[in-house]
Amino acid sequence: MRVVFMGTPEFAVPSLEALAERCDVALVLTRPDAVRGRGRALVPSPVKARALELGLPVMEASRVTPEVEEALRATGADVFCVAAFGCILPDAVLEMAPGGCVNVHASLLPRWRGAAPIQRSILAGDAETGVSIMRIGHGVDTGAYCAQASTAVGEKDTAELTAELARMGAELLVETLPSVVDGSARWVEQDEALVTHAAKIEKGELLLDPTDGARANALRVQASGDTAPARCVVAGRGARVCAARVGEKGVAAGGVCVARGRVWLGCADGALEVLRVKPEGKREMEASAWAAGLRGDALVWGRA
Repeated sequence: MRVVFMGTPEFAVPSLEALAERCDVALVLTRPDAVRGRGRALVPSPVKARALELGLPVMEASRVTPEVEEALRATGADVFCVAAFGCILPDAVLEMAPGGCVNVHASLLPRWRGAAPIQRSILAGDAETGVSIMRIGHGVDTGAYCAQASTAVGEKDTAELTAELARMGAELLVETLPSVVDGSARWVEQDEALVTHAAKIEKGELLLDPTDGARANALRVQASGDTAPARCVVAGRGARVCAARVGEKGVAAGGVCVARGRVWLGCADGALEVLRVKPEGKREMEASAWAAGLRGDALVWGRA
């Protein structure tokens, strides 16, 4: 089976690897190198880096130009496969391959259409989430799906859940692709009454707040990441909370309790126990190390 793969971030890499193992990958289309890090150096996308390691032809594009369309047409691919490419595909591309254009989406559609399905599922306290193999259409994640796989969310953070769903999506994609190409796949239209939207996470959404409940704050920590960290101010100093859980200790809202190397932040209905933290200007550390520097009987915390 001859395929074109379109993807950009780390989430898409397992799908590329699975396709490279089982199919003839005629072309990899990815977003251009981006400036990253303090050195402001140009860095290739994770998909580009892995594709080059695998010896696959790579084309970079921030939008589908006539030149890109011509390159896609020239591959003679049976199907186009997409995983977090980050670019709108025109009708000409959607209809170009006989098998169409299929996408690996990180949710159990129609729940969580949009840019941040993994973080939204965590923030909402969903018991489970998963992946869907869907057709790409004109709307945002509105196409029919032909396969889904689910997993429990539990206490997995965004990074852990993203890695798991990336592997699941890759496996489901290569299992499903033969039926997509031969026309035997059973497509299920999404129930519009069950749709929820996964808008991009804004940094302010993940700021911890003592006027909210302990579980709401714990879910913010669980859903946080480098681009939108869970932050607060403790004893007048900013800190990123990297891991936390709902605590069993009773602490007044806005208060801080430090005992035997453990730290609890008082919330509206209980306490949030901090497990790992990154104070401003310092490395990430266990709460026990952080606790040693928190002294005083009148410690308080609040929004960053």
